[in-house]
Amino acid sequence: MPRNRRRWLIALPLALLAAVLLSGGLRPEWHLQALLWLQQQLAGATEHEAKIDGIRWSYLEAGSDSDKPPLVLVHGFTGSKDNWLPIVRVLASDRRVLIPDLPGWNDSERKAGADPGFAAQAENLSHFIDTVVAGPVDLVGHSMGGGIVAVLAARHPQQVDQLVLMDAAGVRFKDNDFGLAVLAGENPFAVNDRASLKRYLATVFESPPFVPWPIDQALVDRRIADAGFEQRVLDAIARGDQAFLPGQLAPDIEAQTLLLWCRDDRVIDPSAATIWAAGLQLSRTVMLDGCNHMPMMEQPEATAASLREFLR
Repeated sequence: MPRNRRRWLIALPLALLAAVLLSGGLRPEWHLQALLWLQQQLAGATEHEAKIDGIRWSYLEAGSDSDKPPLVLVHGFTGSKDNWLPIVRVLASDRRVLIPDLPGWNDSERKAGADPGFAAQAENLSHFIDTVVAGPVDLVGHSMGGGIVAVLAARHPQQVDQLVLMDAAGVRFKDNDFGLAVLAGENPFAVNDRASLKRYLATVFESPPFVPWPIDQALVDRRIADAGFEQRVLDAIARGDQAFLPGQLAPDIEAQTLLLWCRDDRVIDPSAATIWAAGLQLSRTVMLDGCNHMPMMEQPEATAASLREFLR
């Protein structure tokens, strides 16, 4: 082999490696965006935007129209639309699926001074449904998103066919370390470096996923930028006068409701499911094993199967 060719064969991989390392150090967000794009492609989801009441929404869409109501999936506190990607392809096999970032979160617009509480976000979501779907939907809310969709279902029953509350916030569950820390004014989900990112993942996952560099740094950078907003949201949904509004409105919910919980949830204690069930008119409860607070990511097959069985 000619000497010059051998040099190129050695130099090219080294140059590519150097480029990856340089971009990872200078622009870790590029790597995170590339990973999310790939996951969206694998899930069969496409990203869209809509301007609603002066707010720019970012949302994912998958599947197609059918005789079933569209399915809207709503993320939780510090979550995002991408949390649902592990189960999107299964859920979208026979219906249209829409997954928004709530206003203020992730890729949706954050308005200065906007109310991030349960009631305000329920109204925002109601307008999103009216604009993008224009008809009743099956509605799934996780954690904070569960409290939001419960308020929406109580106040706008005509928009909701069936309801799923997944590890849902909004009731006074049995004290645990997470809940006591929140009531004490802390943010147990706070992330400001790689070590706290690992603690955060250990808080919400039974088996925390490995997050490689520079993806982990991109996530840390995002959470640092969102720290003030996260604190305001906690003040509104966990320490303010709306903290238990979703549970108080539960008797007004007409939709048949599935309470889907991780049996080992260390964030929203499973005792919350019993409290929800006592207030709802029509409900059933399913407990999943092998997960903590993120069933759609830790137990995607069991989560998708439970949703499909209930929603059909």
